[in-house]
Amino acid sequence: MIYVDGTPIEDEISSSSLSSSSQGSSLLLDVMSHPVIMSASGSFKNLEERNVSFGERDSESSTKDRYVYVFQSEFAVVNPALVNFVGTDEATTCVGLVIRNRKSGMTSIAHMDSPEIVDLGLSQMLSLVLEDEDAELDVHLVGGYEDVDIKNADGGDYAKPEGYSYPLCCKLVDTFQKRRENFHIQTLFILGHNTKLDAQGTTCPIFNGCLVNTSTGSIFPASFDRTSRCPDEIVRRIRVSSSCEDPSWKGKLLDTYDTKTDRFIIAPCRWTMRLIEYVWEINQLSDEEILTNCSTSPSAEGPDFVDNSRRVWEYLLKYPEWSKTFPRRQPRVFERTADGHWTKC
Repeated sequence: MIYVDGTPIEDEISSSSLSSSSQGSSLLLDVMSHPVIMSASGSFKNLEERNVSFGERDSESSTKDRYVYVFQSEFAVVNPALVNFVGTDEATTCVGLVIRNRKSGMTSIAHMDSPEIVDLGLSQMLSLVLEDEDAELDVHLVGGYEDVDIKNADGGDYAKPEGYSYPLCCKLVDTFQKRRENFHIQTLFILGHNTKLDAQGTTCPIFNGCLVNTSTGSIFPASFDRTSRCPDEIVRRIRVSSSCEDPSWKGKLLDTYDTKTDRFIIAPCRWTMRLIEYVWEINQLSDEEILTNCSTSPSAEGPDFVDNSRRVWEYLLKYPEWSKTFPRRQPRVFERTADGHWTKC
């Protein structure tokens, strides 16, 4: 069930004849318009964005901070005794979701990209966060800008309405309300709260990432760069694409971080020659064509979107056989060094 400011959000339409998706739409708009949520969104909007770069971690104080970063479709559960900050970015029509146990500080973060992974994904996220059924959980959602005018949304099937952000946000809020856990919504910086107009008058997100202090639970808007989107950036990006062809990952978030040992364990994944052929063809396109064909929000992507895509494709073309990346089908394991960086075992 959803709580705002300690009070449960009553689902007044649950017994009506409205469809499940229509109920989700109404509930989402009700929660977004709650005065406490409106105030929290205004406060979050006024925060200065944190720019996380490990290339600048040279001072004695900065080396004490330990980070965990998740890419699209990934999740991680971290122990505040081992990890200081968790974060994600590059979320335009995706949503960065954070769930933190108020008592233990155990923090789960995910980069949700589809309504289809919400049900199983939430269960994955909660697996190590819940101490008991009555645990009080703080929840933050950041991303999912308004890529369509939700005032004209008809509350249709989650998988089929126009746009990407709205059906995902509807599904998330509706699922929180239907589950038995106590979800205290603290930040709902999505859709209209996270939308602005650029110089051309096109809608785009105000922020596309977040950073959470695991000890205090404080959340900040954040962006990361190539040095802090780690470890194993390229292979983890490839894994997102290749998992779409793997039925064992259907409806699930990708699990890459081991909570107990504070290690990243990148499980083997396969890519087919069909993918290699597709990559070769799409790598011939212009930057503008890549944005149009490879993004759900071409006008809202970051300046490094095309470069990141090409780096992934160049890796695949260089190593078309997946076994070169995962010899003997073994996972790629990364341990944390004394200065907070990662090293491959």
